Amino acid sequence: MGKRIGFSLLYRDMWQSSGKYVPRKDQLVRVAPAIIDMGCFDRVETNGGGFEQINLLFGENPNQAVRAWTKPFNEAGIQTHMLERALNGIRMSPVPADVRKLMFKVKKKQGTDIARSFDGLNDPRNIIDSIKYAKEGGMIAQAAMSLTYSEVHTVDYYIDLADQLIKAGADEICLKDMAGIARPAWLGKIVKGIRKKYKDIPIEYHGHSGPGFSVATILEVARAGVDYVDVAMEPLSWGTGHADVLTVQAMLKDAGFEVPDINMTAYMEVRKLTQEFIDDFLGYYINPKNRLMNSLLIGSGLPGGMMGSLMADLEKNLASLNKWKKKHNQPELTQDELLIKLFEEVEFIWPKLGYPPLVTPFSQYVKNLALMNVIQLEKGGQRWSMIADNIWDMILGKSGKLPGPLAPEIIELAQKEGKEFFTGHPQEPYPDALDKFRKEMDENGWDYGQDDEELFELAMHPEQYRDYKSGKAKKAFEADLEKKKAEKTAVSKGSSTASSVTPINTSPSKMVVEVNGEKFDVTISYGENEQQKESGSKNVTPNASSEKPDTNGTVVVSPLEGKFYLTKDSSEKAIKVGDTVKEGDILGYVEAMKTYNAIRFDKGGVVKQILKENGSDVEEDDELVILG
Repeated sequence: MGKRIGFSLLYRDMWQSSGKYVPRKDQLVRVAPAIIDMGCFDRVETNGGGFEQINLLFGENPNQAVRAWTKPFNEAGIQTHMLERALNGIRMSPVPADVRKLMFKVKKKQGTDIARSFDGLNDPRNIIDSIKYAKEGGMIAQAAMSLTYSEVHTVDYYIDLADQLIKAGADEICLKDMAGIARPAWLGKIVKGIRKKYKDIPIEYHGHSGPGFSVATILEVARAGVDYVDVAMEPLSWGTGHADVLTVQAMLKDAGFEVPDINMTAYMEVRKLTQEFIDDFLGYYINPKNRLMNSLLIGSGLPGGMMGSLMADLEKNLASLNKWKKKHNQPELTQDELLIKLFEEVEFIWPKLGYPPLVTPFSQYVKNLALMNVIQLEKGGQRWSMIADNIWDMILGKSGKLPGPLAPEIIELAQKEGKEFFTGHPQEPYPDALDKFRKEMDENGWDYGQDDEELFELAMHPEQYRDYKSGKAKKAFEADLEKKKAEKTAVSKGSSTASSVTPINTSPSKMVVEVNGEKFDVTISYGENEQQKESGSKNVTPNASSEKPDTNGTVVVSPLEGKFYLTKDSSEKAIKVGDTVKEGDILGYVEAMKTYNAIRFDKGGVVKQILKENGSDVEEDDELVILG
């Protein structure tokens, strides 16, 4: 019998690579015994990533969910693991060091054994901090390398990165193939290189199935020396998710590896329950296109989990672009034509941006910038004319060191814009913050929770936690779910205007809803757009004028479609009527595709009118401000 390969079930990631939400606590507790009875899993991914933020969004306590979910696996001797994003913790934006340290202590006490830590840029400094904090918290520190395929991401690059992480104390290495584009033979060489130097370090492979390489890759890395393989199962395997455990088990068994048997009765029970959860409410947030594999992803290298939101972004921007083209008597584009232009632009700009691995959040940044470039070029404009602030942070080194050099034109553009490159440790700009959150807990009379877990939750997800405590989150979720159910009912009755698939909306939207006979005026906002939620933005703008625009002034218009905000965080001061501004000053921001695009005055003057409310929808060329 050959080498033993262990399986890890991605019962978190298989949901979040397909849609938006994960099952509720009661559902997770129901399915856990059947997962255990399958008898084939050494490990189960139970939490991390967006898991806890999503619990908050539908009004559920994430700490109670994690404790209840990990308990049966702990008792069965099955290891549990979580995904965390190093500097960003388990959210999309940087986290203070004291909050990061508390996270590992809390998660260990809640029953999570292994911390899988990755950095979107593969900056060892960010991952090494997580290794240190995880071990201090009593967890197994699994350092993950984000795999991508480029001239700078060589076999030697990854072997050297693994060497740095293991020397820094990593207990295990994870090969995180988030787009599933790692070529099998290439990745096999990386595993052999690590294994040659480190005979006993556990190595785990995590790969998405989108472009179609994953099964061949699993066989190759198993032959090269990996110990664990991440798998999914029906009805959420394949597509933008991961290879199914049945396929992987059969393939490896035939190749001579020792693999566990699968209790098929239990498999079918887990399958049935998972489908039941989909039918209950989770299916409303799963785009059917995410169940498909797509070889077009090979060239662009974009992660499969992005395809649902990407297609929604594309549809919205295509409508706006074609409206402009029609207005200017130009032929309109089809969605396929725009998609190919986008993929080609990603391939073109990626090297110029220093080859950031296309993983959260940098995959979104590269895709968004590419789409902005395509739109501007289609309108006869120039590349790089719209670069959002968080994309600038990536370019300037504020998130970590880019793997490759920036193109001279990007450096020149930064200098022209007066941008300064950052070479310090990425954690430096984010001072400790727990004392501030302790004060808020005390002022509200909130319990810190077992092992300070409620304090941690507030510090990691401030706005979502406040909405959870107030009950606003639950009401908003119930309202949105009722809206989606109504849309489905309309489709079943043959409505020509309703959509059979309603991809989740990642931008805030306002609606009046009725829940249990009570009407609420709510704003729906979903977790990836975290910077916006933390800004404390309201939907009413002081000084926003309801009067007709003053035609005697200079009108400043929106350069793109999205949500208009006067500020993107609480450190900024919003413009107001009567302010004197000069050329280059920031008017506000248009949030599009989860990034903030700064709108600047192209001439000076005095603010006479603010025409749009904070948080309002704007279209391209909508009037925002009038200067006198």
